[in-house]
Amino acid sequence: MKNQKLVVGLVAVLVLVGFFAAAFFYNQSQNEKYGFLAQENAETFVRPHSPTMGPKDAKVYLVEYLDPECESCRMFFPPVKQIMKDFEGQIRLVVRYIPYHGNSKFVIALLEAARKQDKFWETIEVSFRTQPQWGSHHHPQPEKLWEFIKEVDGLDIAKLKEDMKDPAIQEVIKIDMKDAQTLGVRGTPTFFVNGKKLEQFGVEPLRAMIKAELAK
Repeated sequence: MKNQKLVVGLVAVLVLVGFFAAAFFYNQSQNEKYGFLAQENAETFVRPHSPTMGPKDAKVYLVEYLDPECESCRMFFPPVKQIMKDFEGQIRLVVRYIPYHGNSKFVIALLEAARKQDKFWETIEVSFRTQPQWGSHHHPQPEKLWEFIKEVDGLDIAKLKEDMKDPAIQEVIKIDMKDAQTLGVRGTPTFFVNGKKLEQFGVEPLRAMIKAELAK
């Protein structure tokens, strides 16, 4: 009887050891598969509502906090676009908002409304390119954007104006601003590469950081 109990006890211990070992290796495989997205705070970087470009299984997640009325964000837009092209299929770009300027919330609402028509990237490109005309800090004229975005092929302006009223857009802005505060974002653009903040501001440091993550 004692031997039988001993055998049962040993089997129970082995089952538990096997369970914890399996759980450990599963978590390891998940970390390898999803990278920093397996971290508990990953949602602070990437929200379900965030505009994204690139495959979900990309090795690098590039999170950019931007302000559509920010001049530096406008200057970074073409290089970031080129980086996405140079490392096609290897990066997922995630856009987060932080409206520092007076007309930023208006433009964000416009972008989010355009996203409902699958025209986000075309619209943000036009917005940045024409920013000097509508977003001058001395004499901002955001109403000019209505003329500029007409060049976005297939964009329904009447529907866009209606969708801009959706209160969910303001909730998106609120969540992004709260996450920005949590992450210590103090200016735009601010970049995170696989959850790590780009400390040395510049296109080349950003490119180097992405290359280092891809090389892992």
